Amino acid sequence: MASPEKVLVIDLNKNAENQKLLDGKPQTCGMRSGRVYLAPGQACGQHSTANKEEVLVFLAGQGELLIGENGSFQVGQDKVSYIPPHTGHDVKNIGTEPLVYIYCVAPVVE
Repeated sequence: MASPEKVLVIDLNKNAENQKLLDGKPQTCGMRSGRVYLAPGQACGQHSTANKEEVLVFLAGQGELLIGENGSFQVGQDKVSYIPPHTGHDVKNIGTEPLVYIYCVAPVVE
């Protein structure tokens, strides 16, 4: 498998908005990443990892990770969550401050 042609260092912005970090090929071997900013009460929206795995690294705030229709986990600053392939999920800000996290999504290689 080919590797990216160069190492990247990306500055996180301080704006109250989402920020794309990595867009996948050809920038990476397939990984996508971004910074998510959720205001109090906001959610990212129910979606599935499909044939990818995902890691969420929480930088600030308090939230709830909703998995499928039955599972939920408390997440927030200094927490990391792994979401396996083919898993429906949503992230909701349940605190009074912004919930900020980085997502990294990569194709599953078998």
